[in-house]
Amino acid sequence: MEGKRVGVIGGGQLAWMMGAEAPKLDIELIVQAASQDEPAVSRAKQVVFGEVDDANATAKLANLCDVVTFENEFIDLEALNKLEQDGVRFRPSLSSLAPLLDKYEQRNYLKSIDVPVPKFGLYPTEKSILSDYGFPVVLKARRHGYDGQGTFIIKNSQDLEWLTKTVPVSELLVEEFIPFAKELGIIAARNGRETAVYPVTETFQQNQVCHYTITPADVTESVAQEVETIARKILDKLGVIGVFGIEFFLTADNRVLVNEIAPRTHNSGHYTLDACDTSQFAMQLQAVTGMALGSTALKTAGAVMVNLLGYEESESDYQEKRDRISAIPHSFLHWYGKTSRPGRKLGHVTVLLNREQLTATRSIISQIETIWYAKDH
Repeated sequence: MEGKRVGVIGGGQLAWMMGAEAPKLDIELIVQAASQDEPAVSRAKQVVFGEVDDANATAKLANLCDVVTFENEFIDLEALNKLEQDGVRFRPSLSSLAPLLDKYEQRNYLKSIDVPVPKFGLYPTEKSILSDYGFPVVLKARRHGYDGQGTFIIKNSQDLEWLTKTVPVSELLVEEFIPFAKELGIIAARNGRETAVYPVTETFQQNQVCHYTITPADVTESVAQEVETIARKILDKLGVIGVFGIEFFLTADNRVLVNEIAPRTHNSGHYTLDACDTSQFAMQLQAVTGMALGSTALKTAGAVMVNLLGYEESESDYQEKRDRISAIPHSFLHWYGKTSRPGRKLGHVTVLLNREQLTATRSIISQIETIWYAKDH
């Protein structure tokens, strides 16, 4: 056991959900948050105020706890290295995060350990984009992209011309567009002695933002096994202590390609809060404190998770819509307490499924989305 006081860099909903699990494990959660309004502030034992990349705030955080973990990867790695040299214990370690924070470097690292990824490179010229990739092609910000921000699917020369006038394209990762059959995700945890892997999940994106997930994914046993094997390999090669979310493309001919790695808990694993023996948030706390890892087994035949995304600028808490969604049998709604803006994750709902309902997932998702996105009159 590496201590009962865990610091989290970041005060958003991921740290908020960790905060609900901490007391059950007799752990004190101390959060570095940018403002009083961040969700995790209400569940933290103590709060240090500062932006995620504020290493001075992290130094104060470290003085209050035994181990420091992360809610997101938008950190100042160089500044944190100085703290690690002074004895601050980061989990995952900074060396395991270093190859992942820049998407181009992440791709190179995965290629170096023989993990399958899409064809990729740095932005060359329009001519070489056409000859090397063709249209459509995907361009991504190398740092700080999330929820579709910083990802551009370029369909033609006009799109590319617009992009070159909008952002510094020399700083973008270029990768082939994968006409995938499914997008998959998996949550995996490692404490240094053992690795725990959750079921494979199917994720559904719109405008590069996850709208919902279905677990377990409807894939062959061999595909599920390959996804798990890749996840274990990545965590072992990096020497990870903590929880990672890994996203995959599954092609029509059943090839599995890694899309991205999130070195933390992940939206694709939110279903674990209500559908699994151990949630990904409890698992992260167990891993970073050196505890034995809990069971990743599903408590039910399956689960759907639907993100409740902002669709307007508003201070509303949408109580009437939340009540209607909560009335759906076997549903669990988690509301983060954030103000609404288009595309922002305001909450999520998980519905547990029995075996007969596994074929009715789309109708359950449609029911939730119809309630949530219906215009009020």
